[in-house]
Amino acid sequence: MKLIKFKDNKVFIIGICGGTCSGKSTISEKLKEHYKELGVNKINTDSYYKDHSNLSFNERSQINFDHPDSIDFDLLINDLNSLIKNKSIKEPVYSYKIHKRLKKNKLLKPRKVIILEGLHIFCNSELISLIDFGLFLDLNSESRLNRRIKRDIKERGRTENEVINRFNQMCEPMYQKFIYPSRTNANVIINSDQQSINDIINLIDEFI
Repeated sequence: MKLIKFKDNKVFIIGICGGTCSGKSTISEKLKEHYKELGVNKINTDSYYKDHSNLSFNERSQINFDHPDSIDFDLLINDLNSLIKNKSIKEPVYSYKIHKRLKKNKLLKPRKVIILEGLHIFCNSELISLIDFGLFLDLNSESRLNRRIKRDIKERGRTENEVINRFNQMCEPMYQKFIYPSRTNANVIINSDQQSINDIINLIDEFI
């Protein structure tokens, strides 16, 4: 794969959006590998869930994390602007298992490319203005649910019923209300089951 050089000295932000288990993390990791010679920071907006450490685990479990209001956009935008201005940041670390932002953080130093992935990146106008290239992964609900069941049982200690209930009660309603409509803010909409990583890289390189 040809490695294109980004114009000027500005930081280039690639936004990867889509519903739960639409392939955001997989594509983000492959893009990070492709552009590694330029220097890449990969940021997941899940790290910026609002801090609810004052609540019990049962109370945190009832929070609708699929609603855009669950994200601390102010902190996320502030951190992105710091990286753009060549300043290091301390990215929050979030635990899915306990629905909680941990006390530790992750130091990120400025890099040429930022890959920003998350459900809600096209739900905030100020954040949209920072994204240089936005990609929306359009994948049907059945495929996303099946992937989520496998992932959450294996990685997050959930039961199948828990996953299905949360998907039906929170994930899919919020997807239909907020996430899917926000796709109009992307530069390109693709079916993540049909597009290869080479196709996606070509789309980005053609846009630059």
